[in-house]
Amino acid sequence: MFKLISQNSQFDFLRKRLIAISISAFLIVVSIISFATQGLNYGIDFSSGYIIQLEFEEDIKIEKIKDNLLQNNVDDAIVQYYGSNDEVIIKLQESASYNQNNINSIIKKSFNDTPFKIQKLDFVGSQVGQELRDKGEWAMLVALLSILVYIGFRFEFIYGIGAILALIHDVIITLGLFSLFRLGFDLSVLSAILAVIGYSLNDTIVVYDRIRENSSEMFGREPIEILNKSINQTLSRTIITSVTTLFVLISLLVFGGPAVSLFSIAMIIGIIIGTYSSIYIAGTSLYFLNVLEKTEEDDANQSY
Repeated sequence: MFKLISQNSQFDFLRKRLIAISISAFLIVVSIISFATQGLNYGIDFSSGYIIQLEFEEDIKIEKIKDNLLQNNVDDAIVQYYGSNDEVIIKLQESASYNQNNINSIIKKSFNDTPFKIQKLDFVGSQVGQELRDKGEWAMLVALLSILVYIGFRFEFIYGIGAILALIHDVIITLGLFSLFRLGFDLSVLSAILAVIGYSLNDTIVVYDRIRENSSEMFGREPIEILNKSINQTLSRTIITSVTTLFVLISLLVFGGPAVSLFSIAMIIGIIIGTYSSIYIAGTSLYFLNVLEKTEEDDANQSY
């Protein structure tokens, strides 16, 4: 079986634990400051505005659509193809320049020289957007609590705490980068965040499973030695999985168009941060929680 890195590699990851923690702490602090000062750049799904689906008689370029809208003082439109190059989705934030009474006439005026049909014109109110935000927050909370319960049964409860710390680390930094760079946050990004949680958890479980095996086989050895060996043994699998997934996501970002760009960006950031956390944060969390020392004490008591 092909291995990018040998299981017998001797990288001393835990020796650099303070550097890793410092980097993570810095990124988390920057993320929290960004949340506090400017928040997330919510898209139509979580704020309020219009979602308009247009079908043209022939293919049309997105640049032309944006130019036509700009001539009618609509400068914040998000335009995406919808299935083919003659059908588009236009998303507009609610504005004083247009409302439910005049939005229809603005659209018709913008394309009076191009035959088209309005297939759909929906208004997403602020109350609906708030409900979606609340449901999204509950979805992440339920996911994290479910993971804590699963890890508690699969390993031990304290392993679950380590996994949750790693996942919270991944989510905060990913969302923090979206806030810092003012990237749009919509339902596709929320889906990506939930997918990142599952992806990162999978990597963490692989590492934790090897740690548990080695803690029995290497009874009496230093916790740092056990953790380092376990991470090294799973390192090839972790990196290969992440790199192959990144190839797909980068292709999706380059060739998928605007409709999936935010999803792709969120997944790429999340997988990079998740790979880093499964190597440095997940194991380091167990070290500071004294998991292996407690395991050795339990084994010694049972032997006695």
